[in-house]
Amino acid sequence: MITGKTKLLGVIGDPVSHSLSPAMHNAAIAHLNLDYVYLPFPVKREDLEKAIAGFTAINLVGFNITIPHKQSIIPLLTEISPSAQMVGAVNTVWWSEKGWCGTNTDVEGFCAPLKHISRSWSKITPVILGNGGAARAVVVGCSTLGCPEIIVVGRNRSKLDQFRSSWQNSPLEGRVRVVSNEELPRLVAKTELLINATPIGMYPQVEQCPVDETTIAQLQPGAIAYDLIYTPNETQFLYRAKKRGAIPINGLEMLVRQGAAALEKWLGRTVPIEIMSQTLQQLI
Repeated sequence: MITGKTKLLGVIGDPVSHSLSPAMHNAAIAHLNLDYVYLPFPVKREDLEKAIAGFTAINLVGFNITIPHKQSIIPLLTEISPSAQMVGAVNTVWWSEKGWCGTNTDVEGFCAPLKHISRSWSKITPVILGNGGAARAVVVGCSTLGCPEIIVVGRNRSKLDQFRSSWQNSPLEGRVRVVSNEELPRLVAKTELLINATPIGMYPQVEQCPVDETTIAQLQPGAIAYDLIYTPNETQFLYRAKKRGAIPINGLEMLVRQGAAALEKWLGRTVPIEIMSQTLQQLI
């Protein structure tokens, strides 16, 4: 039961009505029998600063951020973590004595399923498809795992150049290699970790694939194919990679783990990851 003592958490975005975060977080909160509630807050771009001031006034404990506020929230925060600085985006905010602080739990969420797989990450050069915001979190995640070089593949030369230059004067300068799509077949043949950080293949365009049949046929048996998409459960990218003998990972565990990391930050305790995962599986 929600009362005047119930502590508030939430997610902001525009739109935000589609978010699965409230169901996932509230299931974990109910399991822990805590007096918290997690709510979706639709916030337009032009209302972001007013919304944050309002959250301060009502003593909101913390909140997640989704499109379009992940970058624009940064100037409104007192402090952000080193990983969020490298990614250039924040997805989790909490109140402290200093003010609002932020981090990016997408990095932790991305790494979580890979830590269960035995690999010498210091000898692996991952190949990332896409150069948007999701790819930035993946780059930092791969660096966290210990990969010495990270290759990012895209189609738009101008966007690739911007992506390359964005790592200058950062700890990852010189470790991120950006290449055009023409080099992809050769790179796929060599890599042990191929990641789709594009929306290609997401519902409802479930027949689409970010790589063609000829290119995916270059993938080594035993390599890891990681798709950040979680709807559908098995994308064409994962289906084709699995046929080649690759180890498939979809985006569901990343979604759960990034959410769990945020909830643990707010609550200061371990949260029931399995409950969160089961809740999402029932909705997807």
